[in-house]
Amino acid sequence: MEIPMDSYAKLVFNQVENPNPFLCTALIRGYCLQGLVKESVFVYSEMRKKSVLPISFTFSALFKACGVVNDVDLGRQIHGQTILIGGFGFDLFVKNSLIEMYVKLGFLGCGRKVFDELPERDLISWTELIVGYVKAGDMESAGELFSELPKKDMVAWTAMVTGYAQNAKPREALEFFERMLNEGVETDEVTLVGVISACAQLGAAKYANWIRDIVENLGFSPTRCVVVGSALIDMYSKCGSVEDAYKAFKVMEEKNVFSYSSMIAGFAMHGYAYAALELFHEMVKIGIKPNKVTFIGVLTACSHSRMVEQGRQIFESMEEKFGISPGVDHYSCMVDLLGRAGCLEEALNLAETMPLEPNGGVWGALLGACRTYSNPDIAQIAANHLFELEPNAIGNYILLSNIYASAGRWNDVLMVRKMMREKGLRKNPGCSWLETKKGVIQEFFAGDMSHPRYGEMKQVLEDLLNRLKAIGYQPNMNSIAYDVSDEEKRRILITHSEKLALAFGLLDINADFPIRIMKNIRMCEDCHSFICGVSQITRRVIIVRDNLRFHHFHDGKCSCGNFW
Repeated sequence: MEIPMDSYAKLVFNQVENPNPFLCTALIRGYCLQGLVKESVFVYSEMRKKSVLPISFTFSALFKACGVVNDVDLGRQIHGQTILIGGFGFDLFVKNSLIEMYVKLGFLGCGRKVFDELPERDLISWTELIVGYVKAGDMESAGELFSELPKKDMVAWTAMVTGYAQNAKPREALEFFERMLNEGVETDEVTLVGVISACAQLGAAKYANWIRDIVENLGFSPTRCVVVGSALIDMYSKCGSVEDAYKAFKVMEEKNVFSYSSMIAGFAMHGYAYAALELFHEMVKIGIKPNKVTFIGVLTACSHSRMVEQGRQIFESMEEKFGISPGVDHYSCMVDLLGRAGCLEEALNLAETMPLEPNGGVWGALLGACRTYSNPDIAQIAANHLFELEPNAIGNYILLSNIYASAGRWNDVLMVRKMMREKGLRKNPGCSWLETKKGVIQEFFAGDMSHPRYGEMKQVLEDLLNRLKAIGYQPNMNSIAYDVSDEEKRRILITHSEKLALAFGLLDINADFPIRIMKNIRMCEDCHSFICGVSQITRRVIIVRDNLRFHHFHDGKCSCGNFW
């Protein structure tokens, strides 16, 4: 049997006159591990010509190889071989490998069919399919399978916890984790990182402190565990406490590129650009090479603080000094940096001439800058690209509509809204939430007057509005894209979700503590100036996280310097 490849393994193999299935399988597996799928299939074909029957390990190696090279057609042919040869219908090892292949290649229905036809299943069979549903975002099907699983081990529990976290269902992730603890199931770093991610999404100090205590009690202190430590840094940053994030960073005995990158990103999202840059230079000085994620954090820090020249230098150093080719996300950061600084023409030129195909992030950054600097012409160029790349992303249509509205181009506003109606797109309502003094998370939706304490909240907002007007505040009508009366615009503005959350926070949270508000979309200009003023007249510290960054309001000023 001749093998079409010069190698020591080939030479040895060719000396064997009648190779047995185990020797053939060893060579097949060796080729598969090197990604040489054609060669492994050739060996299999020669086996069949010589009437050498394959074994379980033969097929499992071939299925794994098909998954690596994303070749489902070849995988189906090999699946057919298991049926044609016979004897593998009850082989759980082969069937589990087959499920794994179909799941990895995105053919979940085929994997489910193999699973359903199994006369017996083990934990691997169940877990492979649960993970498949998790990756597809179908947590309902994953949950149904999990509930039917006779014996649930740590891997299955972890798949559900991390699945809910990855699919933006943080409350469900925490619920599963608590059940896991109550069942006495052991946890590992992977489980904890999933739970920490869920706590970060909620942005509530109660959950952050809760999981920190659990981490310590289970022996995964950030002092000794760099993976968990890096996750805690990210969590505290997203919960609005960059100080606690930095404390977690400082106590880590071992720091790597991931812990440094997490801390740099934390500083960036809170507007501490100089701290982010200082940490970047520190890691380089001590010999830790930054990676692509590190540079995204540093460039974001420069962008949020209008540090254009520093951003240019760091971007250029990526390839020149560190040998890292900028990816599309780095170009997106640069377009954002230039756009936020008002260099719209230069930002457009970079987007049009960059060596990579611009994605939605690049054009979205430019569109957002056009909103800040009221440039409907460049906005139209960016929006046209976005409508091709993301035809059903309603935020792009709303942003373009707002830009036209600010420029008084109401016919263009009507044109964009017509496009939205024709596509059946509906705007997601603005939603804000905060943690009360009792640790309960309260949610508020824009325009929603159903809260039990709405009467008190309304009175608080009216009082604040009158006091702010006395020091010069006027509602920013451009924050409302609708062609309605000024009175109606004022009514809409005062019931934005972050204002409702702020009113409740002033009623509920002790003056010695900051009011921390999370929001699902970008904060509008009017809410930003309103909260700035409230922090001045009430002497309260107010922290708002929108979908872009954190804003720390104190004594009439914001950490973003009114630049976001």
